[in-house]
Amino acid sequence: MKPVVLDCIGLSCPQPVLRVKEALEQGVTCIEVLVDNEASRNNVSRFAQSQGHAVACANRPGGGFALTITATAGQSAQSVGAEEYRCTIPTAPKLIYVIASDTMGRGSDELGWALMQTYIQTIKDVSPLPEKIIFYNSGVKLVAAASGGLDALKRLQDLGVEILACGTCLDFFKLKSAIQVGHISNMHEIMQAMTAADKILSPY
Repeated sequence: MKPVVLDCIGLSCPQPVLRVKEALEQGVTCIEVLVDNEASRNNVSRFAQSQGHAVACANRPGGGFALTITATAGQSAQSVGAEEYRCTIPTAPKLIYVIASDTMGRGSDELGWALMQTYIQTIKDVSPLPEKIIFYNSGVKLVAAASGGLDALKRLQDLGVEILACGTCLDFFKLKSAIQVGHISNMHEIMQAMTAADKILSPY
């Protein structure tokens, strides 16, 4: 039987699990699920196995994973609701990113801006996710300027990453009313977060 393909590339948890659950509830008995990260692979596999279905996993040539789920006769996905199934996303509670500039590296500011956008967009693809991302000095421009970086920060915030922007820095650049993601912070909160961190990452 030809499997029904569920392309879940780029989807964050619990969306891949929910799509598999919906397909099983609709009576689909053979599903090929495409995912691009280990968390989604593990969550989909655990969910399908918890329902009594067979799961086979293969690496995709271009990266990511293809999971083939074969439904067991008489089994359904009704026993676990969406609100009851908890996905596990790798996180490090004490990992913090500190971004102190709106550019990355030295030399061309235009190139540095482009590199910083890519850096921020890549954070979601690197495991584990940080607990917080702190912006100060000209880095606060990144929480106010429309860009690919801003869209990526909003997605990270949706995933539970806390975004902090230095209030003094926002005042200096006259951006306090323009902040579009995260919340306005202060030096005390920033220092507390940094001293409590097990690891701090910062682009240079």
